[in-house]
Amino acid sequence: MDTQKLLYSILCYFLLSLLSGQQVVQGHLAHHHHHSFHRQVSNTSKLFVFGDSYADTGNTAKSDSPSWKDPYGITFPGKPTGRFSNGRVLTDYFAKSMGIGSPIPYRRWKFEIPLLKYGMNFALGGTGVYETSTQGPTMTTQIDSFQNVITDNVFNISDIQSSVTLVTLSGNDYLAYIRNHGTEGIQSFIPKVVKQLSVNLKRIHGLGVKKVAVAGLPPVGCLPAFTATSSFRQCNATMNLLVISHNHLLKQAVAQLNNETKDSTFIILDLYASFTSVIDNNGSRKFENPLKPCCFGVSSKYSCGSVDESGAKKYTLCEDPESAFFWDILHPTQAGWSAVYPALQATLQQLF
Repeated sequence: MDTQKLLYSILCYFLLSLLSGQQVVQGHLAHHHHHSFHRQVSNTSKLFVFGDSYADTGNTAKSDSPSWKDPYGITFPGKPTGRFSNGRVLTDYFAKSMGIGSPIPYRRWKFEIPLLKYGMNFALGGTGVYETSTQGPTMTTQIDSFQNVITDNVFNISDIQSSVTLVTLSGNDYLAYIRNHGTEGIQSFIPKVVKQLSVNLKRIHGLGVKKVAVAGLPPVGCLPAFTATSSFRQCNATMNLLVISHNHLLKQAVAQLNNETKDSTFIILDLYASFTSVIDNNGSRKFENPLKPCCFGVSSKYSCGSVDESGAKKYTLCEDPESAFFWDILHPTQAGWSAVYPALQATLQQLF
């Protein structure tokens, strides 16, 4: 398969299968009523999460997203929960470091009010800072939802000011750009993405949040979607150069935010370095072939979780998901996140 066809199949899988989640978020906004919601507030610091499939714990709609289909969730909790993995994702490990449970997905909070004590997760698979298709979604929509629950007094000002926020942006804007324009002009697009991300971070701070962790881009060129052409043996250097450029500009933007907002702390989670360390087998957890996904479509038209009209599986599944770093062509396994996370914890000490 040539590079253009590969990119197109990746984008079809990544964008079209995830965009149903936008209907969930906008549906809530459309039915938003300005009423005051009173509850007993706990003193535990809460976690608020914005971003994409690296942080989503169940906001995408069940109808189309592969994250609600077998074999997703096979390791934890034993069934699909909307997480884009066989088990836990970045949000789960982040919350554990705070000593709390994972915050309730926004789409479910009215049904599981006791879990509000941990905060709320607005992250939605497929999200970018800009529209990643003609329908969205965007991170702005998630922040709108956050503002609405504050307005409705679901969380009080003490909840917000003592909270920690996780923001992930893992490359959907760039994949959508490549789909629509190819790689021509993409270098000039990078500063626009980082600038809009910075605007979003500043808005989150403006709503009262004092501590923000924003994820840098992982080595996108090492995702199985881009290593398939080398039989999962070699990262795509061109894509990784794009990532390095993004992360450099993000570092400058976060430094500026810290200068402008003296009462706050913005930090960057270096997913590029932590992913690379594990992929190079420099960490304590070793993977035999870290670039090879555990769950993989039998051809380019199928993805992990696909079945045909008769219900027959159109994907292959490795024998032990805990032995693989990547779960599908874009997302780490639970073991992958578990291996990556220790490298991030030193940075997180600035927040906890």
